[in-house]
Amino acid sequence: MRLSNTSSYRLAYAKALVDLGERLEDLVVLDADTSKSTMTIRFSEKFGERYFNVGISEQDLIGIAAGLAVGGLRPVASAFAAFMMRGWEQIRSTIDRDGLNVKLVATHSGLSPHVDGSSHQSLEDVSLMRSLGRTSVFVPADAVSTYEVVVWSVEKHRGPAYIRLGRDNARPVYGEGEFEFRPGGLSILRDGRDSVIFAMGPMVGVALEAAKLLKEESLDVGVVDVYSIKPLGRSEVLRIASGYDIAFTLEDHRVVGGLGSSIAEVLAESGGGVRLVRMGVDGGRYGSSARSFEELLAFMGLDPASIAKRVRGVLS
Repeated sequence: MRLSNTSSYRLAYAKALVDLGERLEDLVVLDADTSKSTMTIRFSEKFGERYFNVGISEQDLIGIAAGLAVGGLRPVASAFAAFMMRGWEQIRSTIDRDGLNVKLVATHSGLSPHVDGSSHQSLEDVSLMRSLGRTSVFVPADAVSTYEVVVWSVEKHRGPAYIRLGRDNARPVYGEGEFEFRPGGLSILRDGRDSVIFAMGPMVGVALEAAKLLKEESLDVGVVDVYSIKPLGRSEVLRIASGYDIAFTLEDHRVVGGLGSSIAEVLAESGGGVRLVRMGVDGGRYGSSARSFEELLAFMGLDPASIAKRVRGVLS
């Protein structure tokens, strides 16, 4: 499977798990009865003795993963992002507090479960997870970067990490071999003369499309993929943002606590005077059920045309 040709975060995740399973005999995978949705079923079909379905019990998912890590194994635990947050207390009190080598991979994050409605759409998970003391937070933009982030995190990173994935809504951003993961890193995908959009996850592709629309109106806006939310590349963020009077952030998450807050903290502490406009899910809004991810983005004012309109209004 050529990852650059798929829009599925889940399939990229499944390929990474199977490839890792071939190399790492201590890798074990857990799921909360969503294996056909998260695609961990691909790992279970090949390495059944190293796969555990704990049922619809996310707190147990976290506790068992913690125990397996204490026992010297390398656990990866998966669930829908909204429901993995049921286990936040267990994540905080076991995995994070003890710095255990557990990877939490949450699929169907943000607005990506468009059909299922607001109950399944996690808009607060980045805020919750980045508030923890020892857990890294990574949000890949597409299938290619998903594969690389998962492989690096499982194979090379010793300690807890939260990897936030969408469903099948990954606009291709990188070609094969174009993405190299760095903790605390980011990727400048487009240089801009007038401003810059810092984006995460599926909104990176949206930002790129919005930038093309703005270019047609003679507005030159750059796009940066912030795939490492924690640790955050503070010096790189400052270097990029300092070239503009106004910068933007874009996320399928609440503007409070997520990428926008992360960038705002860096800019506020620098005293550089850059104005930041945060774009995401505002105020008391929740998502809704929709026939497609694109339809839901338009309803939420987060599709490329809406983003271009908002950026244009601010810059003008």
